[in-house]
Amino acid sequence: MAETNRTRSESDSREPLLPEQSLLSLEQYLEMQRALGNEIRFRILNHLLESGPQSATELRESLETESNTLHYHLDQLVTVGLVENRKRAERNSDGLYSYYRVTSLGEGILTHGIRELMREEWDILDAYST
Repeated sequence: MAETNRTRSESDSREPLLPEQSLLSLEQYLEMQRALGNEIRFRILNHLLESGPQSATELRESLETESNTLHYHLDQLVTVGLVENRKRAERNSDGLYSYYRVTSLGEGILTHGIRELMREEWDILDAYST
């Protein structure tokens, strides 16, 4: 119990995790991380970042995912602010007017989070294999 009290008092005296004027709360940042803890959502976000904005049909075909599964996970990504669903004023030549794209937060959390860790793993593997 003494350990718990000491840890709690030490954490109370630390600097806040986010600036006072932070646009998002700690819980919102953690929700984004949790969203990317799902492989399908990670693949959707990664694919959109690599390929650019796409319609749900294009995503379904590219990721070979059932439509209802894809929409469920897209909704989750939109809810936490990693992806946005945009509508064109007019349909394009394919008849599509709704598309999904990665937000700047989505790009940041993917590029400076998971992808960076994955890149480091490749670098370490390369260093030990030469």
